[in-house]
Amino acid sequence: MTTTADRTPVPNPVDVEPEPINIRPTAAIAPDKGSLFLTLLSTTDHKLIGRMYLVTSFAYFVLGGVMALLMRAELARPGTQFLSPEQYNQLFTMHGTIMLLLFATPLLFAFANLVIPLQIGAPDVAFPRLNALSYWLYFFGAMLTVLSFVTPQGAPDFGWTAYTPLSDFQNSPTTGGDFWIMGLALSGLGTILGGVNMVTTIICLRAPGMTMFRMPIMTWNILATSLLVLLAFPILTSALLVLWVDRHLGGQVFEANNGGAVLWQHLFWFFGHPEVYIVALPFFGIVTEVIPVFSRKPLFGYKGMVFATFSITGLSLAVWAHHMFATGVVLLPFFSVMTYLIAVPTGLKFFNWIGTMWKGSLTFETPMLFALGFMVTFLFGGLTGVILASPPLDFHLTDSYFVVAHFHYVLFGTIVFAAYSGIYFWFPKFTGRYMDDRLGHLHFWLTFVGFHTTFLIQHWLGNRGMPRRYADYLPTDGFTTMNTISSIGSFILGASMLPFLYNVYKSYRYGELALVEDPWGHGNSLEWATSSPPPRHNFLSMPRIRSERPAFEAHYPHLRERLDREAHAYRAHEDGHPHQSLSETAARVVGGEGERHGHRDTDPGAGG
Repeated sequence: MTTTADRTPVPNPVDVEPEPINIRPTAAIAPDKGSLFLTLLSTTDHKLIGRMYLVTSFAYFVLGGVMALLMRAELARPGTQFLSPEQYNQLFTMHGTIMLLLFATPLLFAFANLVIPLQIGAPDVAFPRLNALSYWLYFFGAMLTVLSFVTPQGAPDFGWTAYTPLSDFQNSPTTGGDFWIMGLALSGLGTILGGVNMVTTIICLRAPGMTMFRMPIMTWNILATSLLVLLAFPILTSALLVLWVDRHLGGQVFEANNGGAVLWQHLFWFFGHPEVYIVALPFFGIVTEVIPVFSRKPLFGYKGMVFATFSITGLSLAVWAHHMFATGVVLLPFFSVMTYLIAVPTGLKFFNWIGTMWKGSLTFETPMLFALGFMVTFLFGGLTGVILASPPLDFHLTDSYFVVAHFHYVLFGTIVFAAYSGIYFWFPKFTGRYMDDRLGHLHFWLTFVGFHTTFLIQHWLGNRGMPRRYADYLPTDGFTTMNTISSIGSFILGASMLPFLYNVYKSYRYGELALVEDPWGHGNSLEWATSSPPPRHNFLSMPRIRSERPAFEAHYPHLRERLDREAHAYRAHEDGHPHQSLSETAARVVGGEGERHGHRDTDPGAGG
């Protein structure tokens, strides 16, 4: 016997429109174990090499920061706490070496590799294999330098400047010193080859229409920096190898009895002061890319910026001996005047940055906050540099904590603030995800407050007479309170890394997706005219390059004619606004009608 169940009536079908689910694209097949290592070992993709530079340099930044915290903890109170004078000397030697040569210098090549080929419309750098070789020379040279800690006598203790006779074999007969010398020579060779690659790439691989005066300022600055690298780093590498010959083959080139101690200072600082601008100019370029985007305006004074960059480049080769005023063997008026002169093009850059922001539609996302933090901090460093350029004042302040404060305001203020700005700025482009802006604001304020608490008071500490590189001081010296404040600030500064590292991890894994070419909505240069992240060879199609703002013109074609008309000050009245200044006209044009490309554009004038 069979039974038949009653049929349940089916409701009328409802049409459902398919909706795309935006996820990070992943491989259909799980990669084999070890494949990432082999990829890193064999890659010639400039974007991946740039990431490798970035991660490696920040690893050394953390290591150098830990050394700084150990020194500040020791100096928080008078008396010996937990470091012997020998250990303290090793720490400040390696701290300076790591921060300047193993963090700051490779960091510029991180940004150069990530950004420059995209900005000029190139599929890769000129010499991809040489690019990979440059990174691995840096990697193994840096490892050799840091491995000096595991040698029997420990790391070198002669200071990061390695002044002779402190660094000769009689005074430093340690294997750690040899590791330091050969590691930096190897790393320096990688830096030189990287400079060759960047100059060739910028000169030879620009896209059709990308004339020299349509290049972004970041590209100009990397070009100037690479030329400085080719002039300065061979001097350091040669001097290091000669120092090794002195130590082991009896060369006696830097023997104090025949003037070799002063010769070493000349060679080191002829490298050392261009090195300050080698690690400054690229970060000036980063800030120059960030400020127009978050001001919703074109860059003010493009050609003036190019002129200022090359003026700084030239003058930086003529000021090395202001580090040697106290030796009594340099021409004080000449080097003092040249040092004053270098403040002029730097001031021009500040004028143009302020002019770009003037009457713009400013918003204060994390990249802009760090750019403004850079401007404030570097301005302080520049002003104290003018003080130290005066020989009478320098005689009083030399080798004191005033110099330590000035040095950190110039270098940390430039490199770290601008680097953070660049990371938050280009992170959506290279990962396809935004970084968390709330964590970014927390990171900025911890960094800003921690840095100024640490180093501002050191100006007064140096003026009161505390010498640098001393592991101890007496309670009766009157330095205790200021050292304690400085040490508290250093731990705030160290803590600022925690929200940053967490933000990078969280955003890379789970951050909001950046689904458009220009995530910030107002990008100017060519990297904002390709997908986020870019394909292997950077571009699937190339917009026409008619000015220094090709991405902006491609995304806002309805403004192209007005931008062409208003490109010159004397024609600004032709659009029916005869009484507006050029800056007001530019702000109005950039904030005009039309849908924005990036959904995060908070410009009140946005139409979409």
